[in-house]
Amino acid sequence: MKVFLPGGAGLVGLNLIALLQQHHPEWQLLVVDKKREAVEAGRKLFPAVEFLCEDLTSTEGMQWPARLAGCDACVMLQAEIGNTDPTQFERNNIRTTEVVLEQLKRQAIPRLVHISSSVVNSVATDLYTTTKRAQEELVQRSWPGVVILRPTLMFGWFDRKHLGWLARFMQKLPLFPIPGSGRFIRQPLYVGDFCQVIQSCLEQPQLSGTYDITGLEQVSYISLMRQLRQAVNARTWIIHLPIPLFGWLLQLWALISRQPAFTRSQLTALTAGDEFEVIDWPGIFSVQPTALADALRITYQDPRYSQVVLPF
Repeated sequence: MKVFLPGGAGLVGLNLIALLQQHHPEWQLLVVDKKREAVEAGRKLFPAVEFLCEDLTSTEGMQWPARLAGCDACVMLQAEIGNTDPTQFERNNIRTTEVVLEQLKRQAIPRLVHISSSVVNSVATDLYTTTKRAQEELVQRSWPGVVILRPTLMFGWFDRKHLGWLARFMQKLPLFPIPGSGRFIRQPLYVGDFCQVIQSCLEQPQLSGTYDITGLEQVSYISLMRQLRQAVNARTWIIHLPIPLFGWLLQLWALISRQPAFTRSQLTALTAGDEFEVIDWPGIFSVQPTALADALRITYQDPRYSQVVLPF
């Protein structure tokens, strides 16, 4: 089997490659991603995989459309999660999807697994949420029989943002701020489990439909941060900041960095109070879920990839 992974040099893509190379070493994998540093890191980690550093919003002068010949499936991974430039959400969540779908149809690729997000069911109205909803609707209209997966907040190896960034922050500084009481409910999903779900979708072409892949353990944000601190053996003190002050500091940070690891809109989403439906995805996709404590230990202590830090 030959599988196309647009946007595949990120958290999910690299973990999926690690899993597929273990279980299906005979499969050919094609990754196209515009982040040069991530592509270079992927080439070093997985030399048997073809990585192209190219723009998915264009086909002119690009190699990737021709390289789709012979592909059996596509796992659509490209997404803009956090950016201070609002145009990048439209560009990377909508325009790339339009172009990729057009090329998939031209090459008559039969199988599509689209990685959406639980935010499509969120009360949030930030640009990430609205463009991910529009992206999912576009895929549904364009591709009958598609499998759409909606994961909650993920963590695991190769995590440049989310818990990966927070873990590195904890290890470097003596104080770790959290917004408000920190009692916001989280449903974190271990990316290793999620990649097994994707693998199951590739192995079972009869599957179709939309599935909410929600972390099975509900945990407050502050409890999650305490477990994370323990997993990385950090000695930082956790302190509480009023949410308005926390938001102001994030806004100040956004003036300094074009791609901050945590944005004010993400703070709004964190404190929105969302609680996502839990379905029997372990049964549907034949996956044995990993307990949260074990998943954190694997992520930050396993010798295979826990020490790999991708450029932000």
